[in-house]
Amino acid sequence: MAISMKTTSGKILASVALVGTAAAVAGLGTYGAFTSSTSASQAVASGNVTIALADAGATNTLNVPVTDLLPGDKVERLATLANTGTSDLNNVTLNTTATVPSALTTDATDGLQLTIENCTSPWAGTAGAYTCAGTRTTVLGSGPVITGTAKTLTMPTALTAGATDNLKVITTLPATAGNAFQKLNSTVAFAFTATQRTATVK
Repeated sequence: MAISMKTTSGKILASVALVGTAAAVAGLGTYGAFTSSTSASQAVASGNVTIALADAGATNTLNVPVTDLLPGDKVERLATLANTGTSDLNNVTLNTTATVPSALTTDATDGLQLTIENCTSPWAGTAGAYTCAGTRTTVLGSGPVITGTAKTLTMPTALTAGATDNLKVITTLPATAGNAFQKLNSTVAFAFTATQRTATVK
């Protein structure tokens, strides 16, 4: 009987040990699972905002000096302004500064007054006799040549990518300018700035 009990007990212990070992081995294995994947790629390119003046020449005479200006005289210069970027614009502004200031540019009433006109076709003729074969509009109404703030041009054509404005820049010395304006000198710098169109959802 004693032998039989030991034998039975030994069998039970052996069985328990075997089950424990099998469970430990199963725990070390990996479980199978179904999977699926897909992908896509998207090319992204940013636009660019560029406003440019034509090189100095027949369509850009802003750099041509003005001499012997008298009260009542008017100066006409041309400037071709192009949107050479890939984006439409929200606005184009003009900032004028006097690198050599004098009463010509500091006197808001009797000093130089500025007006800018646009033509849908290039201006023809010569200063004082420029003609517009297309549609002429005023993009900047008359006011002091220097204001200290940027002036927004009224709906220039160059708001559209690839479009061009044919500008005539008119500077006038008012007839009211007195003797104090004799023998004065000044230099006016013109800086055009473009601002991107309003952000949108694409």
